[in-house]
Parts: sequence; structure tokens; C-alpha cells
Amino acid sequence: MITTIQLRETVKSELDKLKVSNETYEEVILNLMEIAEQYERRKRSLLIEECKRMAEDNLRLTKEWANTDAKIDWEW
Repeated sequence: MITTIQLRETVKSELDKLKVSNETYEEVILNLMEIAEQYERRKRSLLIEECKRMAEDNLRLTKEWANTDAKIDWEW
């Protein structure tokens, strides 16, 4: 099924700039959607990597403080 959508001339003009040779607007939009999906996957991957680094840092700090805690006599 083919659906007609309304676009402002400015949007159409920007889509025209993104066209490669005889590409259709649909192909341009599908390419943009693919780029957006790749961006989201990359962003999620970077976020996971950073969370892992933070977890490693937190574990290291916890171990350091555990050693310090063991050396201190907390009884008053």
C-alpha cells in the first residue's frame, strides 16, 4: 500500500540534498532510519562499556576501603 504524506517545501528540499542520483524519497527516509538505528546501537554499546568501567572502578574502590576498614579499630 502506498501512502501519501505531506511535507513542507523546506523538508522536501533537505531530502533532495540527501538523494543520491535517482533515489526516491522513500529510499532516503529508509537510509536515514538505518543511520538512526545504527547510532542508537552504538550509543547503547558505549553506554554499556562505560557502565562496565564504572563498575570496575567501584569494585576497586570498595576493595581499597575494605582494606582500610580492616585496619581501623572502630570501637570507641
